[in-house]
Amino acid sequence: MALSSSNFNWKIGPRNISKFSSSINSNNTISLSFSGSVSMGLNLASSSSTRFTKSNRFRNHGSPLKVVCIDYPRPEIDNTVNFIEAAYLSSTFRANPRPTKPLNVVIAGAGLAGLSTAKYLADAGHKPILLEARDVLGGKVAAWKDEDGDWYETGLHIFFGAYPNVQNLFGELGINDRLQWKEHSMIFAMPSKPGEFSRFDFPEVLPSPINGIWAILRNNEMLTWPEKIKFAIGLLPAILGGQAYVEAQDGLSVKEWMRKQGIPERVTDEVFIAMSKALNFINPDELSMQCILIALNRFLQEKHGSKMAFLDGNPPERLCMPIVDHIKSLGGEVHLNSRIKKIELNDDSTVKSFLLTNGKVIEADAYVCAAPVDILKLLLPENWKGVPYFQKLDKLVGVPVINVHIWFDRKLKNTYDHLLFSRSPLLSVYADMSLTCKEYYNPNQSMLELVFAPAEEWISRSDEDIIDATMSELAKLFPDEISADQSKAKILKYHVVKTPRSVYKTVPNCEPCRPIQRSPIEGFYLAGDYTKQKYLASMEGAVLSGKLCAQAIVQDSELLSTRGQKRIAQASIV
Repeated sequence: MALSSSNFNWKIGPRNISKFSSSINSNNTISLSFSGSVSMGLNLASSSSTRFTKSNRFRNHGSPLKVVCIDYPRPEIDNTVNFIEAAYLSSTFRANPRPTKPLNVVIAGAGLAGLSTAKYLADAGHKPILLEARDVLGGKVAAWKDEDGDWYETGLHIFFGAYPNVQNLFGELGINDRLQWKEHSMIFAMPSKPGEFSRFDFPEVLPSPINGIWAILRNNEMLTWPEKIKFAIGLLPAILGGQAYVEAQDGLSVKEWMRKQGIPERVTDEVFIAMSKALNFINPDELSMQCILIALNRFLQEKHGSKMAFLDGNPPERLCMPIVDHIKSLGGEVHLNSRIKKIELNDDSTVKSFLLTNGKVIEADAYVCAAPVDILKLLLPENWKGVPYFQKLDKLVGVPVINVHIWFDRKLKNTYDHLLFSRSPLLSVYADMSLTCKEYYNPNQSMLELVFAPAEEWISRSDEDIIDATMSELAKLFPDEISADQSKAKILKYHVVKTPRSVYKTVPNCEPCRPIQRSPIEGFYLAGDYTKQKYLASMEGAVLSGKLCAQAIVQDSELLSTRGQKRIAQASIV
């Protein structure tokens, strides 16, 4: 759906027009909605030119006229095998017999992995103590509010239908309505035709994988028929071989696998460069083919697997806080500004305590590191570094990524209420958040959020250099509206968020190095998207890793309780 304050076009698509209704109320508000959908208010006020500044407040609410915008209904994902499996795992924590003496479990890191670990431990009747080094929740989904009250985020986060554990988490917290589902499409920019897009539309009436095959066959702008046929033949082993085949491809890069399967290089150029950058922020000559095949498998095997949703606001408040509230309601604790300085050990090399930079010492029955793998490696005690379990972590290294936010002085017309694949050499995906997200909605000015990747050569460059390069790329995506010199749309302000080490770089032969959540050190556990779980480096992977970590602790609860009692007894003897 393309929207602008000066050219307001509704692209209804597959929606039933008979369900459309409008009304005008006493305060000059026009309400447009579809039955069974969530509505959103739009202010139809004229844009005004504003001087470029990083801190200028620019929103114009001059007109009381409002239009209500809608999102697509939540897809029917609750009956999929993966969703039911995830729901069952969640239920095991709630059904777990209440412990006579709950375990105190200290967890370092309040990203999605740490929050998930704490949530499910609390569900099982134990007491999580969650420590976050920074003053903000979320880890890789963290966000901050600037002096104007606008939010800027660590990354552009998309919630897929094929994220069963994430979708269950939303349901368990009662916040399903916070996901804004978009039409079932994938939209790619056309570099050879600046300003134009090519779509893969998944028909709602067809089951999987037919809907995905239909979407590919119907698109004649990116791939020719001979290329589609060769691509389909090349994919047959993955379709027939299942998960075992997918995991066996970890040793090949995307480019190597394509050549091996006889798939034309143009398929990689047209589709998989964009897909590789979206999945792991690197190009297909570096990315393990296993990562692509896992995504394709999820998208093709589930009818709504590739359907996308945006969160309706900033992640710390709209997603992380409900988890924190749930944890606290069950007796758990969450502490910000609590950075781990050192993992202190007992004589037998088990964990004695977490020493914080503020001097506090935290002791518990079990310990979890839910920080990124690069931080874990810095915290590893010398006694542990020779253990093969930890030695393998050397291969896992976070990939740099940059998230760019630009507020413009006008509403851009050449965009959609959806995620867009830029197919730019410098940019990965982007979205006009003033359309896609309720909290960020603005009818008069656009705010583009863009993932700048690969970022290895840019992470040390100045914000100004990054913005200049971004604007040059945007001039190709918006040739009639944006120019690199700002002679057209002007920047009102921007934020650049650099993450030198984000998700682990999914290069070939990483899979054997990913650790299970239960470490060989008794009472010490790991959580994070880099740990062993089937969704790799993603929000779904982080949430699932937390559930698996909590599951391991619950399974070990008797051992951990006995260990704690022995420690207390020994201390009293001394």
